[in-house]
Amino acid sequence: MSRIGVFVCHCGTNIAGVVDVARVASEMSKEPGVVYATDYKYMCSEPGQAMVKEKIEEYDLDRIVICSCTPRMHEITFQKMLKGTKINPYMLEIANLREQCAWVHTDREKATEKAIDLARMAVAKVGRDKPLFTSTIPIHKKALVIGGGIAGIQAALDIADCGYEVDLLEREPSIGGRMVMLDKTFPTLDCSACISTPKMVEASAHPNINLKTSCELENVSGYVGNFEVTIRQKARYVNHDLCTGCGLCETKCPTKVVSEFNQGIGKRSAIYKPFAQAVPAKPVIDPDSCRMIKDGKCGLCAKICPLQAINFEDQETTFTETYGAIVVSTGYQLIEWQNLYPEYGGGRYADVISGLQYERLVNASGPTEGHIVRPSDGVEPKDIVIVKCVGSRDPKKGKTYCSRACCMYSAKHAHQILEKIPGSNVYIFYMDVRTPGKGYEEFYNRTREDGATYIRGRVSKIYKEGSRLVCKGEDSLLGRPVTVEADLVILETAMVPANGIEKVAHELGIAIDADGWVQEAHPKLRPVETQTAGIFLAGTCQGPKDIPDTVAQASAAAAKVAALFSKDEMETSPMISKVDQSKCCGCGHCVACCPYTAITLEEIDDRHGNKKVKRMAAHVNSGLCQGCGCCTAACRTGAIDLQGFTNDQILREVDALCQ
Repeated sequence: MSRIGVFVCHCGTNIAGVVDVARVASEMSKEPGVVYATDYKYMCSEPGQAMVKEKIEEYDLDRIVICSCTPRMHEITFQKMLKGTKINPYMLEIANLREQCAWVHTDREKATEKAIDLARMAVAKVGRDKPLFTSTIPIHKKALVIGGGIAGIQAALDIADCGYEVDLLEREPSIGGRMVMLDKTFPTLDCSACISTPKMVEASAHPNINLKTSCELENVSGYVGNFEVTIRQKARYVNHDLCTGCGLCETKCPTKVVSEFNQGIGKRSAIYKPFAQAVPAKPVIDPDSCRMIKDGKCGLCAKICPLQAINFEDQETTFTETYGAIVVSTGYQLIEWQNLYPEYGGGRYADVISGLQYERLVNASGPTEGHIVRPSDGVEPKDIVIVKCVGSRDPKKGKTYCSRACCMYSAKHAHQILEKIPGSNVYIFYMDVRTPGKGYEEFYNRTREDGATYIRGRVSKIYKEGSRLVCKGEDSLLGRPVTVEADLVILETAMVPANGIEKVAHELGIAIDADGWVQEAHPKLRPVETQTAGIFLAGTCQGPKDIPDTVAQASAAAAKVAALFSKDEMETSPMISKVDQSKCCGCGHCVACCPYTAITLEEIDDRHGNKKVKRMAAHVNSGLCQGCGCCTAACRTGAIDLQGFTNDQILREVDALCQ
C-alpha cells in the first residue's frame, strides 16, 4: 500500500490569494493512500524542503505530491531534494495550482474545487508511479558554433578559453556578421570595427578555434554529447592554403557587381573580400558574376596570381564532425520593407534607405569613405527624416514585436548627422521612445539637445517632388498633419530572423516561434537553452537585442557548454519513450511524428508460430528522446509508453477526475 505525502504551497499569495489551500490539504488527507497532508507558505524554500524531508522520515512516506506552481519551474528542485532521501526522485508529482488554477480564476470557491481536482489527480497518478533511474552518456568535448557574428565569436572565444576545441561555422566568406557593418555603437560611440575586428583576429588566431567560413549546416544526427554534424563547404575557387591575401586579383578583376556588404551601395569585383578587415583576409570568387566560370572567358585573376591559388574547377565538398554541444548564433536580417510599404516608395527612390545602408554611408570604410551623401547624386543632404518602427509594432503589415534597438539607432544616426553636417536638420518620426539600457536615456536626451526634432506620429506617405522627398505624417501630440521635405529618408527597419534559420532549426530539432525566432526552453529559468539537450542559443537568433545583450547571452551560452564539458559523462532523463516491440507493427507513424528524430525502425527477430522471422519494429534512442510524448499519441497499437506518463497513469488521473 502506498504511503503518500501531499504538500500544498501558498506561493505567497499567488495561490493562497485565490485558492483555499488549507481546504485542499484537508481534502487530500481523505484520499486513499495519503498518510500525511499539509500546507506551507513557500514549499520551494529551504525550510519548506527541510519540512518535506522531515515528514518523509516521520511518516515513512514512499511517494510525494507537491501542489504548487508549474513543474517547469520547480520539478527539478524537488527531484534534487528527494535524492537525499529514501524516495526515488521520480516518485514525485507536481499539481499545478498556480498557472492552471489561481492565475486563471477569480472565483475562490470554484478555484478551490478545481485545485482539489488537480491535487486528487496527482495523488491518483503518483500511486501508479514506479522508480526510474538515470543512465549516463559520454561527452565528446568539442563544440560547434553556428554563425560567425559577434555572438558566435564571443561564444567561441569563451569556450576556447576554457580549454575546449571549437569549430566556428559561418556561411559568408568572412566572420564578423552585422556588427562589423556598423560605424559607431551607442551610447559611447565607440568605433564598431575597433571592437569587433580585434575579436575576429583573436578568434582566427586562437589555437582552440577552427574557422569554417563559406560553410553551411547540411545534416545533424545524434544527441547531446555526441552530435554527428555534416557540413557543406562551398566552393571558394581560391586555394586559401596557397593564397596570401595580397589583393592583386581583386584590383585587376574587370567585373564589378553590387556589394552585399555595403547593402547595395557601391560595387565589388567578382573575386573579392567582403571588406578590408575580413577574416580570413583572403578572397573568394562569386560564381554568379565571374565571367570565367559562367562563359569560360577572362581568367585574368588566375593569370596574374603569383602563387597560382586560383582554381576554377573547385567543387563543393562535405565533411562530418562529432560535437558534444552546439551553439546557435545565426543572427538577424532587416525586414524587406520595399514590398510591405509601397507608400514609402517601395524601393523606387534611391534616397529612401535603411538604417544599415546609412551605416555603410557614414562608415569611413564604406563606399563614400564616411561622407554622408544622397545615393542618387552624391550631394550632401541638409534635411534628413528618420522614420522609426518600419515593420516593427505593426500587426497589419510587419511584425507585432518591438525590435528593441531602433530607438537608440535613430538617436545615434541623428547625432552623427548633426555632428558631420553643420546646419543640417533632422526630423525623427516615432511612436514611442524606448531607452532601456545603461546610459541610453542620457544619450537620447543628448541627441535632443544636439537639435534633433522628434515628432510623435507615423509617416503615411513618401513621394518625390523634383530632387526632394516629401514625407507626409502626423503629429499626434498636437493633433495635426505634418509635411516635411527631405533630401534623405532613413527607415529604421525591423529585425527579423536570418534567412535559412528554418532549415537549421529543423536539422537541430529545435523549435521556432510564430515570428521565426528560435524558441528558448524557458524565458526566465533557461533563456539560453533549447528543449533539445546540448543545443544553446546566443544573440539575435532568439529575438531582437542590442550588442551588450548579445555578447552577454553569448558568454552565458559558452558557460553552459563549459559546464557540460566539465564532466566526462552526463546523466540522461529516464522519462523517455519505451517501445514494447512485441506489440509494434512497424508502421513508422512514430518515426514521422518525432520532432527530435529519436525513433528509427530496426529489424528484429520474431516468431510466427514455429518459424523464426524478421520484421521491423520501432527503436527509441535514449540520448535523443526528450519525452514529449508525440509518439505515444500516434502509436496505433499502443506499443509505445512514455515512462513517467504511461497510459495507465494517465487513465488513473482521468478516473480520479470523474469520481
